[in-house]
Amino acid sequence: MSKGVWIIAEHRYGTLRKISFELASIARRLADQLGEEVCAILLGSGIEEIVRELGKYGVDKIYVADQPVFEPYTTDAHAEAIARVVKEENPSILLLGASSQGKDLSSYLVGKLGTGMAADCTDLKIVDGKLRAIRPIYAGKCFGEVSIKSFPQMASIRPNVFSILENIREAAIIRIDPYIDPGQLKTRVLEIQKNESGKVDLTEACIIVSGGRGMKGPEHYLLLEELADLLGATVGASRAAVDAGWRPQTDQVGQTGKVVSPDLYIACGISGATQHLAGMGSSKCIVAINKDPEAHIFAAADYGIVDDLFKVIPELTKEIRAFMR
Repeated sequence: MSKGVWIIAEHRYGTLRKISFELASIARRLADQLGEEVCAILLGSGIEEIVRELGKYGVDKIYVADQPVFEPYTTDAHAEAIARVVKEENPSILLLGASSQGKDLSSYLVGKLGTGMAADCTDLKIVDGKLRAIRPIYAGKCFGEVSIKSFPQMASIRPNVFSILENIREAAIIRIDPYIDPGQLKTRVLEIQKNESGKVDLTEACIIVSGGRGMKGPEHYLLLEELADLLGATVGASRAAVDAGWRPQTDQVGQTGKVVSPDLYIACGISGATQHLAGMGSSKCIVAINKDPEAHIFAAADYGIVDDLFKVIPELTKEIRAFMR
């Protein structure tokens, strides 16, 4: 019989990612409704110091494989190991983050486990003892409710949507050896190019200042960088700005870029194309600055400023700097 709510935790450079705590928190809520336990799978190398952190957020058991074959992350090594553990333990629900790694990993796992999955979910609940997932569809224009008939019932959650709630447990640590032969792996990492900016990744940022075609050129993003530094924010960009070569692809927010859900999203010179709105529409508060009063972005905004961003941004930066003194 399938039982337990399981999560796949993520870490990077020896630190658990925020999405792992979000997963643990929502898994705890679901497990409490089912009267079941929360289990986490954590794979990596040299991860002993971070294992017990998951217990702070309601995890009862942590299945740990600490081996060189799992560092750095490769899809085939992680998917094979996780699939073996899941098949052996037979959880009822398996949750991942809809992060870059989670999206990559989940597609392989669905095939290996022969089950279904609801992707990029913004809410999860239990209905009649089964998982019910809510996710945006039609580029965020509406929401669909998804149920999975097979087990485990899989879902990936959108980063920064679910609250992190402490629920301290003395988590049991279970050491596992999935018996992965490095010689049988089809992929290997040749080089890792780290982002040296020190900025929080867009998918985990609480505040994002984003610029579009209205920025008129790459040199003007210095205005946004200055504002972002004051707010402790990360700078993003629309697809139009990325396609023009003004910002790297890693900064792109939208359906074909990164899907974000910050507490505050400031859209500067962004018209509000459908694909962009699909990538940031779940932001908790949206501020739009655009000189075109008919720009689509205003329909999604909580606050709108119809004016030239090259006048507004410097004034906004000035006022925030004065306030923070």
